[in-house]
Amino acid sequence: MDVSSWLWLAVLGLLVAMLAVDLFAHRRAHVIGVREAATWSAVWVALGVAFGGWIWAVHGAEFGQQYFAGYLIEKSLAVDNVFVWAIIFGYFAVPREFQHRVLFLGVLGALVFRGLFIAGGAVLISSFGWVLYLFAAFLLVTGYRMIRRRDEHLDPDSSRVLRLFRRWVPLTDAYHGQRFLVRHGGRLVATPLLAVLVLVEVTDIVFAVDSIPAIFAVTEEPFLVFTANAFAILGLRAMYFLLADLIHRFVHLKLGLALVLVWVGIKMLLKIDVVYVPTTISLAVVATIIGTSIWLSLRATRGQGRQPLEPPADPPFRVATEAETAALEPLWQRRARTSGRTDVTTGP
Repeated sequence: MDVSSWLWLAVLGLLVAMLAVDLFAHRRAHVIGVREAATWSAVWVALGVAFGGWIWAVHGAEFGQQYFAGYLIEKSLAVDNVFVWAIIFGYFAVPREFQHRVLFLGVLGALVFRGLFIAGGAVLISSFGWVLYLFAAFLLVTGYRMIRRRDEHLDPDSSRVLRLFRRWVPLTDAYHGQRFLVRHGGRLVATPLLAVLVLVEVTDIVFAVDSIPAIFAVTEEPFLVFTANAFAILGLRAMYFLLADLIHRFVHLKLGLALVLVWVGIKMLLKIDVVYVPTTISLAVVATIIGTSIWLSLRATRGQGRQPLEPPADPPFRVATEAETAALEPLWQRRARTSGRTDVTTGP
């Protein structure tokens, strides 16, 4: 696939523009409802599908199918991210109006890290063909472990990342709006929102270790790998607000995701030594596995409605009072607030 540097720059510019639009639309902290989340989810999916249609029309059906196969795999595996985010936000009792900013920065970081992983993976594959054996073995082992541990869930309280963060970074015991850092007692300290952001970012890096090899199983074109990842990730925030209260209904989805990893691992092995499985068949298999797992999940939980995750009885953090937040405001911001200006947003 011949991709010019101008096309790379155009795609990167499009992604930056889309992120800017999303940030502008959610510049004010507010609770994102189901209708708003559904609308944004439809917008992001439509953009991803439209880009795949352009790939199909300009570069041919084979590359178009490879893009859609990669997009479907990444979108499906990303649902697991959504469930983990819901557990993290529920455990830390993060106010819903602050969650979008955390996810926005988390997704921005995910794009950067995945871009680096994809570039590294592409270099390894082009230089050392035997790396594909490692990727395939890793996918098979990961899929098997997911099947065995499909009923296990993340426990934020036992997170090694959180323990290290608390040990090395001074942390307040309360959320101060959307701020990640505040000045307290003459020194700069982190708010719990920064700890949550770090945990969200680290979990996405862990998920990327699974998903990047998986998409290389259906296409080795770095442009398709990156764009399929990017368009799948961009819609994750909206998908979270749409599905977070429904995670109890997707009881068989983790099994379906595990089978997808096993399938792409097998496909990669077959491609190396035996036979190339056409992209059309691979796309059909992935769609069938995911569709069946969702159908079985919804059928098994028929009649159950939306059910937000309940925060723990004694959450580790609280929301600061207005007096506490005002006391930590920078002097310029306090003057602006008391003078009646309403267009001043909170700090970093």
